[in-house]
Amino acid sequence: MYDRAVVFLDLETTGATATRDRITEVGLIEVDNGRFVREWSSLVNPGMSIPPGIQALTGISNDMVAPAARFEEIARELYEAIDGRVLIAHNARFDYGFLKNEFRRLGKTFTAPVLCTVKLSRKLFPQHPRHNLDSLMLRHGIQCDARHRALGDARVLWELAQQWRQEPGEEAVLAATEKLLKTTTVPVGLADNAFDHIPEGPGVYLFYGEKDVPLYVGKSINLRTRVMSHFSGDHRVAKDMRIAAEVKRIDWIETAGELGALIEEARLVKKLSPVHNRQLRRASELCAWHWPADRHDEAPELVSARDLTGGEFRDLYGLFRSRRTAIEALREIALEHELCHALLGLEKRKGPCFAYQIKRCRGACAGVETPREHAARLAAALAVLRVRAWPFPGRIGIRETSTDGERCDMHVLDQWCHLGTVSSEEELRDLQEGSLRPLFDLDTYKILTRYLLNGKHRPQIVPLTANTAAAA
Repeated sequence: MYDRAVVFLDLETTGATATRDRITEVGLIEVDNGRFVREWSSLVNPGMSIPPGIQALTGISNDMVAPAARFEEIARELYEAIDGRVLIAHNARFDYGFLKNEFRRLGKTFTAPVLCTVKLSRKLFPQHPRHNLDSLMLRHGIQCDARHRALGDARVLWELAQQWRQEPGEEAVLAATEKLLKTTTVPVGLADNAFDHIPEGPGVYLFYGEKDVPLYVGKSINLRTRVMSHFSGDHRVAKDMRIAAEVKRIDWIETAGELGALIEEARLVKKLSPVHNRQLRRASELCAWHWPADRHDEAPELVSARDLTGGEFRDLYGLFRSRRTAIEALREIALEHELCHALLGLEKRKGPCFAYQIKRCRGACAGVETPREHAARLAAALAVLRVRAWPFPGRIGIRETSTDGERCDMHVLDQWCHLGTVSSEEELRDLQEGSLRPLFDLDTYKILTRYLLNGKHRPQIVPLTANTAAAA
């Protein structure tokens, strides 16, 4: 707060609900790079009666505000005072919410970086249990002859900032401030309470824009934390900046655990084609190289995803999103391992291939190397791309239970294909009795191979047949 333009601000209001109550007084102190600039305050006619309890607390009566300017009359002067500055307030969410709503009633969008002195005090003095303004005044020996008046409380905040500059010191305050200014602010297109009901468990979240256009689908083991991270104050990711400007609605789907979230994310991205999701999109040209090693005189054959729906993965290498990337990958392997472009089908010509002429092929096309020797080297080169065979005799279910034990889902899988997720015996029975045609999906394959084969997870696997619905 000592290295930028800030405004210490306090509001008095008719109540605690920003959408219903109104501002009765504004007080602020402008500071640039740690130096006082000016202070300003104004009573505000709220256009409604001030409750007796609030009058007793603040000393601001209905008679005092009756001749005062309404908010729309001071809005321009107030906006010019706070625009482009960090807004510093005690319980800043309260003051910020009232400002946003007052400007919204005038048809103006107001946003600002916000620093809460309650949170700042907690970071600077974690050993103390209380951080309300009265406690801070007592602890730091600050006097205020206009407590619960806007400018009086703003002056207390300015005095705190000056004391904290000495102890715990400017460096500590700046470090804590930097962290807090990266915390979440609600995008202007969302309600102020948009994050309040997002659960903290695993699942998938969805951002929607104007006319409910899908903007982005993501997943997390903590939905609330992940959603809020998109709107952190630093906005270093250009995609997050665009989402923050466009988002109008947030939705989410809870899952029992991480596997369910991963699968659901991949499914929804393909179904909705969100504007800002680049990965996990539908791969209509999905293909792989098919090459039986015992047929050393044959070139690898490029097969499409349609040929993978039956679950036959023997002698398949690489899974590629397009024919072009598949051919490029094989060409790179050929150059790296000095394989023959002609025998691989990458070049159609009689006699030695071009790679042999530039000494990038060991001569299988020129009789220097036998086809069997070439095939052995090709098999070794392709080994890292081999598509894993389904390691189970048939269909399986993977049980996934939430950390609190309240939710248990079963993911039904076959030949690396996700057939459905159920949470009861009845749902499993309906799924089993339905007509299930496994459709191979590259992203689901990657998710399942990582989950099942990397040794990190210990999944509860249940063998399933058409008659084992009771296994749920």
